[in-house]
Amino acid sequence: MNRRTRLAHRLHYGSAALARRLGTRTAAWIARGPGQPQRVVRTVLVVVGLYYAARIIRAAPGLLFVLVPAWCIAAVRHAAPIEGEEPAPKNGPETLPADAVRALLFECLGDRDRVHLSTVLAHLQKEGHGEGWTVADLRVRLEALNIPVRPKVKIGGVPTRGVHRDDLTPPSPVADPAASPAASPAA
Repeated sequence: MNRRTRLAHRLHYGSAALARRLGTRTAAWIARGPGQPQRVVRTVLVVVGLYYAARIIRAAPGLLFVLVPAWCIAAVRHAAPIEGEEPAPKNGPETLPADAVRALLFECLGDRDRVHLSTVLAHLQKEGHGEGWTVADLRVRLEALNIPVRPKVKIGGVPTRGVHRDDLTPPSPVADPAASPAASPAA
């Protein structure tokens, strides 16, 4: 399968998956209404929102130059891998145990108590890992390893996603029998 065919396949099936996901989430939001009147109000809000979105697009069709590429990118990302397609090579935190990733984060933290994910990503890429990743890719991988990522870590007046030292448990120390009080001679 050539590149164009793969892209068309991912765009087609990703669009269907994205539409199903949006529909399911909208239906779930409506169903979460505490009572029948609230569910009716939520349904009316969705219908009115779609009506006004269509009116805005008809009034300013230039918006489609932004909306269509955004939809296509989201659709390609939501597409399931094509059967027989090689998965992307794994290089980075998802191939390491959680303790090794925590040690890497402590290395990035240095003597600070917090670090932005963009700094961690730059460090990873400098070491030859995570080629082509975005901060969002790194965040997903860290959360998959149960490493907490805070949405607003402020460093130098700039709040963005990052990791706090308080949220990390230090890597387990190497047992050194010579440092053990039981191994030291009594005075």
